[in-house]
Amino acid sequence: MRDTGGMYIAMDDMTNTPDIVWENVVLPFQLDRSNIRGRVARLDTTLQHILLRHDYPPAVQAMIVEATLLTALIGQTIKPRWKLSLQVRGNGPIRLIATDFYAPDEKTDAAHIRAYAGFTGDHLDPNADPFSQLGKGYFAILIDQGAGTVPYQGITPLAGGALKTCAEVYFAQSEQLPTRFALSYGHSQTPGETLNWRAGGIVLQHMPNAASKLSEGGTGEGGLLMVTDLMDDDEAENWARVNVLLDTVDDIELIGPHITPPEMLRRLFHQENPRVYDTQNVQFGCACSAERVRESLSIYSARDIAHMITDKGVVTADCQFCGAHYEFDPKTLGRDAGPRDADGPHA
Repeated sequence: MRDTGGMYIAMDDMTNTPDIVWENVVLPFQLDRSNIRGRVARLDTTLQHILLRHDYPPAVQAMIVEATLLTALIGQTIKPRWKLSLQVRGNGPIRLIATDFYAPDEKTDAAHIRAYAGFTGDHLDPNADPFSQLGKGYFAILIDQGAGTVPYQGITPLAGGALKTCAEVYFAQSEQLPTRFALSYGHSQTPGETLNWRAGGIVLQHMPNAASKLSEGGTGEGGLLMVTDLMDDDEAENWARVNVLLDTVDDIELIGPHITPPEMLRRLFHQENPRVYDTQNVQFGCACSAERVRESLSIYSARDIAHMITDKGVVTADCQFCGAHYEFDPKTLGRDAGPRDADGPHA
């Protein structure tokens, strides 16, 4: 992952800029006194686009929202044209949470994010903690740098009672990077109207050169590395001080809309010499297409394709992320495909 980039913007200039819309955006920042960097994320209509495509139960919605927030906060650090994926797999009623973050071609463009969940509805307990319904499994982050490269993958067990804790352990284990997340989300609904989601979060990370104190084994659950295993005394003191400040953040500050991210940073960390960088917009976006589906079916023989034909004489495919439905002439699919007519998504 790259260091926080972009142009430095004075806190006063950004705080007093009325034309910035603090929705569906990630704001990078740095605390110079503490050698700590971070990002603030606000996701609103982006979550609407993700969640309204599926009829998820509340527990699944909670896991989707938390994973999407984490993905936006982490994904802002990857380079243009890279893809970051977050995957959570468990053996409980919630079997899978998957998100993708597509970095833009240019820093000034919007990034795109998508998410979906796999679950067994009959076994969900509406009164149980959502994270507990993942059961045992793992939390993984994958980074795809593009054609001709080998994707990077880091995995950590599900532990700590929350996805954000899994992410903190992941950064300690895989990148020796002390990390702390604070997340908040919720929705409001008036009679006869659609749910209005609001979600926000903040991540703190000690700069990479701080990871100088590696022990023989971690002090966390199952011997996993924790942030205190990675810092010397001075760094640990800075980290503890900034985390105490973060503990004072309110949910309303994280999700807005009346308090902007720069105002929140100034209130929390004004003694830490905060500075902010240019923002990154984040929109819902899906990479599915007829050509991608066709390519995925190109490994099959005509006999294999024949087993996929529906009663209507076509082969169909549905995107789990956005719900797009595709129909194909079976003669145009597989290794032995002939000429084809134009095809694409159908409602």
